[in-house]
Amino acid sequence: MSDGRFTPPALLFGGDWSPEQWDRETWREDVALMRRARVNTVTLGVFSWASLEPSEGVIETDWLDEVIALLTEAGIGFFLATPTASPPPWFTLSHPDAMPVRPDGVRLTHGSRDTYAISAPAYRDASRRIATALAERYGDHPGLRGWHLHNEYGTLDHGPHAARAFHRWLRERYGDLESLNRAWSTAFWSQRYGDFEEVTPPRATQYLANPAHALDFRRFSSDEMLAAMCEQRDAIRAAGSTAPMTTNFMLPTWNHLEQWGWADELDVVSLDHYLDTTGEDAEAHVAYGADLARSWSGGAWVLMEQNARGISLGDRTVVKSPSRMLRHSLGYIARGAQSSLFFQWRASLGGSEQWHAGLVPHAGPDSEHFTEVCALGETLEALAPLAPLPADGPLVEAEVGILWHADGWWALETPHLPSDAIRYSDEVRATHRSFWRAGIPTDVVRPGADASQYRLLVVPCLYPLSEEHAAWLEEYVESGGELVVTFLSGIADPSLRIVPGGYPGRLRDLLGVRGQEMRPLPAGEQVVLDDGTEVEEWTELLEAVDAEVLASYTHDDLAGRPAITRAARGKGHAVYLSARPVQAARDRFLAGLAAAHGIAATVPGAAERGLEAVRRRGDGADHVVLLHHGAQPVTVRGEGPDLLSGQDGRAGLRIAPGDAAVLAVPPGAPVELVGA
Repeated sequence: MSDGRFTPPALLFGGDWSPEQWDRETWREDVALMRRARVNTVTLGVFSWASLEPSEGVIETDWLDEVIALLTEAGIGFFLATPTASPPPWFTLSHPDAMPVRPDGVRLTHGSRDTYAISAPAYRDASRRIATALAERYGDHPGLRGWHLHNEYGTLDHGPHAARAFHRWLRERYGDLESLNRAWSTAFWSQRYGDFEEVTPPRATQYLANPAHALDFRRFSSDEMLAAMCEQRDAIRAAGSTAPMTTNFMLPTWNHLEQWGWADELDVVSLDHYLDTTGEDAEAHVAYGADLARSWSGGAWVLMEQNARGISLGDRTVVKSPSRMLRHSLGYIARGAQSSLFFQWRASLGGSEQWHAGLVPHAGPDSEHFTEVCALGETLEALAPLAPLPADGPLVEAEVGILWHADGWWALETPHLPSDAIRYSDEVRATHRSFWRAGIPTDVVRPGADASQYRLLVVPCLYPLSEEHAAWLEEYVESGGELVVTFLSGIADPSLRIVPGGYPGRLRDLLGVRGQEMRPLPAGEQVVLDDGTEVEEWTELLEAVDAEVLASYTHDDLAGRPAITRAARGKGHAVYLSARPVQAARDRFLAGLAAAHGIAATVPGAAERGLEAVRRRGDGADHVVLLHHGAQPVTVRGEGPDLLSGQDGRAGLRIAPGDAAVLAVPPGAPVELVGA
């Protein structure tokens, strides 16, 4: 359903507001402060189920009526959430069987958020009931920006309700037990099933679990959560509401959803994105999350949550500078976000996330932080020309694609792989980081999608690969594309059965190589190839069948053996990386490959100076967003004004370290670095 055409009247600014935590005097103060900060959108109801339905079947919305009236009077719109991520205590008491079960068999109890068994009939019934009640009351409200279905889907359940739903899913997927047993290799360790009822969710067991069983359960769990979301969506539509539907995907540390299939069921994709690192890589991570969301959505998307003041490192929070809050917000918008929304509006005084920063901090509005929030609101208001979408074509044009699928993530989380050090998300992120450092825009690509617009397509560690998708990659290369495949790609079929005959399995003939052994390196060890490329973690005993050798190993008994190869196929080429380059070496290799194919940076030379440049196409103009993360001032020139300062870009625009600019230029007009 998502077509990337979410078109609010302006860039949305604000965040989650939880008036149920505060008294009415604070409500009125909050709305006044929102107007002062130029907030135009809040998200309501995310964790308010107990306030909306204080006892089973008793719906109370008087307080929400009052809140929405205050917002409407102030001209502030809202996303309305279905509060189903956090069932209230009465639900636990009435339906103890609807609590989730961990893999070790322990049934969880109430006391946190996300405590529910997604397959439990009582939970699904209660979710539809509250969604219907909200839609009937607010579904046609003029201030409704859209429906925020649930919140950060991702609770896995291994209990009896999940088992029954898993059986249904397996019957639909495999049809009969013979097919399931063959796919799961159950002849190994006497695991053959004689009845679907014998299959349980993967629970704690004596030694190694069956990897195909584990992967299918992850697929099932994503599908089951999607079905629950679609039930809410359909209930809201049945009540007559036509407002756009979304649910907020969550990155970066865990992933329980197959995002492409989910995006098919949404009107627009939204993302909660919390940084897990400081330094330059925080800026690269903003770009990574934004490119994922834009690609899943097919264009415009909603940044539903980010952290206003800090970067969470798990054991502590590192405070962002004011310029960083601005640059990160603009970084998301440059890559297609129609919003800069935060969790949350006002920092909570109590509860489990009382130290999660808010736009209004504990110190209150008389604080440096709130002054910075107001400045951000003023900036976003000045960028209203970015909200209209181009009449046709992509929002951000990219000639580089990176293949992404949740199967790759989940497969590399299964047990007993040659190395536990290789993580799918790290490999995709490292690949994206290389292009970000080169200033080259990238898309994330769905397996099987039309990839003809990409001169370069990279496949990082996609361990399971179907015959259909292998043929799709062959067609891409034959038609003239440049394909780069890394180690641990195409090794197995979708049931994680190894493709025999040598590595990399289904891609062996396309790449013109045959791997005989995987040779993971000891932790911390690096070796150097004969072209100077430093590699770590992974090497292979590889032979080049009909591929050119670009670099060879130099260490131990692999000395002289191929490490990086390139095979000509039709009008294109297929490159294979049998080793894991360190980040700097990956940067050099991918940037060099892009340059060899005429793929240029958005603003040549800018990235080397610490200036991030992204061209966001608009309605009648291109907007080149310039974010200076470097240490020395830079000057750029372009045929149009800077929407932030009002200066004319044709005269040369000086950008100080930490500052930003947004040049509005004619479609396709260049922006150049002066003195590069």
